[in-house]
Amino acid sequence: MNMDFLIIDVLGQPLWMWAGFLTIVAALLAFDLGVLHRDGHEIGVRESLVLSAGYMALGLAFGGFVWWSLGAQSGLEYVTGFVVEKSLAMDNVFVIAMIFGYLSIPRQYQHRVLFWGILGVIVLRAIMIGFGAALVSEFEWVLYVFAAFLVLTGIKMLFIKHDGSSLADNPVLKFLRKRFRVTETLEGDRFIVKRPDPKTGKMVRYITPLMLALVMIEVADLVFAVDSVPAIFAITTDPYIVYTSNIFAILGLRALYFALAAILHRFAYLKQALAVLLVFIGSKIVIADLLGWEKFPAEWSLGITFAILAAGIGYSLWRTRNTPTQQVQEGH
Repeated sequence: MNMDFLIIDVLGQPLWMWAGFLTIVAALLAFDLGVLHRDGHEIGVRESLVLSAGYMALGLAFGGFVWWSLGAQSGLEYVTGFVVEKSLAMDNVFVIAMIFGYLSIPRQYQHRVLFWGILGVIVLRAIMIGFGAALVSEFEWVLYVFAAFLVLTGIKMLFIKHDGSSLADNPVLKFLRKRFRVTETLEGDRFIVKRPDPKTGKMVRYITPLMLALVMIEVADLVFAVDSVPAIFAITTDPYIVYTSNIFAILGLRALYFALAAILHRFAYLKQALAVLLVFIGSKIVIADLLGWEKFPAEWSLGITFAILAAGIGYSLWRTRNTPTQQVQEGH
């Protein structure tokens, strides 16, 4: 059997590398839903930490493969992208927690929503990264647009607070409730159910609060992708590294959510650290140009990224060491 098609170049890398990555992701998702969570049980902190550690190890191991197959520079760029994407996605955890809380989604059903949500993320990120790669390939100056956007976004983040009460006025939620029949209560773990129409008595389809949560989380992921995709393109323009680091970071964060949700108040100043990180990533291109470098050194980028995040997390944990779990910090 002729296997030459596996070496066809797809967005800068041979087809077999893309196929191998997608096979790993598909196997992980099948194992997650079909084996680990087939019974739809509530995920505890211990299980969440174990799963997250497993995903983290796999993500870093894949970084080792990137290092081996594409070189040290690509390996460092992958790890930097992985760390940055996971850190930026942490901000998404705050929003997911608010959505679940506002719609009163029990913990035992949250994993189901997040699992199907990740499938949407895999497709949406592929589209956005493919489009971004095409733009960068055709117009190199787009990188400077991304850089300026990241700097402005980082500055803006310093002055924005999450407010759970704003969900009542969320346009997506209002649209869904206006255009679709929505059940008043949950229907187990189902997204869509059939119920008799109050006026005609005919069986019609209703969406449940679980579906509302899924759609709102997908929209939130799309909004966060607008920040995260330019951020990693500022680190590397290789679509393979951009996409694989993106997806591995998000896969692991979904598992970690169930542990983080209970201690979100301890990360009161993480948002400020993420804002500084975005400003740094956005300014790297300009700094490299001013110093006459072809590219900002990958090892420096990784080291500075770790330093910024460590400072933000460390300061948060110190400032909130005596804060009750129920208290929501003003920084959020």
